[in-house]
Amino acid sequence: MPASTDMTGKICLVTGASSGIGRATALALARGGATLIGVGRDHVRCERSAEGIKRKSGNYRVEFWQADLSRQEEVRALARRFHAVHPRLDLLVNNAGGRFDRRITTADGVEMTFALNHLGYFLLTLLLLERLRQAGRARVVNVASGAHRACPGIDFDDLNLERGYDGRRAYAQSKLANLLFTYELARRLEGTGVTANAAAPGNVLTRFSLNNGVVSWLSHVVGSLRSGTLVGPGRGARTVLYLARAGELAGKSGGYYAGEQEAPSSPASYDQAAAGRLWRTSLELTGLASQAGEGRVP
Repeated sequence: MPASTDMTGKICLVTGASSGIGRATALALARGGATLIGVGRDHVRCERSAEGIKRKSGNYRVEFWQADLSRQEEVRALARRFHAVHPRLDLLVNNAGGRFDRRITTADGVEMTFALNHLGYFLLTLLLLERLRQAGRARVVNVASGAHRACPGIDFDDLNLERGYDGRRAYAQSKLANLLFTYELARRLEGTGVTANAAAPGNVLTRFSLNNGVVSWLSHVVGSLRSGTLVGPGRGARTVLYLARAGELAGKSGGYYAGEQEAPSSPASYDQAAAGRLWRTSLELTGLASQAGEGRVP
């Protein structure tokens, strides 16, 4: 059954929406009539994306907000702004992410890949949980990756990857974290009306990894072309949009989808003990641990 394109009356927030999969997702949601909040790191690209999506969709209920989601203070500011403006949130698409060839630490002292690709998802989702619950039947879509299969498990003894950094290893670990988070979130939200699922968009031609330099990016593109796996952003967004809109998925939670079909993820992604430990560690790293017993976070 094809996904319904009608998003009229829905309030949707998409991170990493100023380019690539995020922008393709945002445009489709806007065309469906959604009230759209796109989030991007670069102010100029945010402005251009907002105007471009308004023009192409004919929908002027489109805003783009600037935030660097690797920085926890900016994630918190984004959540505060949303709470001040919107009474509910029907759809949250956690898409912003990156891969880094060299080890970088954030202002919060966390390795960049883990901070952006996992903690950004985790913190923003938990800060917006109240608004998601108020929507009644809301959806969280976490953009994951088949790259998670390259990680046999989260290295809790070296989350900051100080003992021999490798960009591919860091990325794979962050994508495994996306799935552990998605499955644990689905368990914790059971019965609330809020669902959580993960999408693997495939090998998509975007600006992703361009931060590592043109040579590294071109090497990735050429390798992907040779393997015949490279697709455009519009096609890459299909699974994300399926999870965001499909009527048959209403109430369905805790799944991993690739090619618009549910698929098994790696054995490591189903480790509930690791998921619980990752949740507790993430609460500590984001400063939410003190709120966990006060009913504000699960």
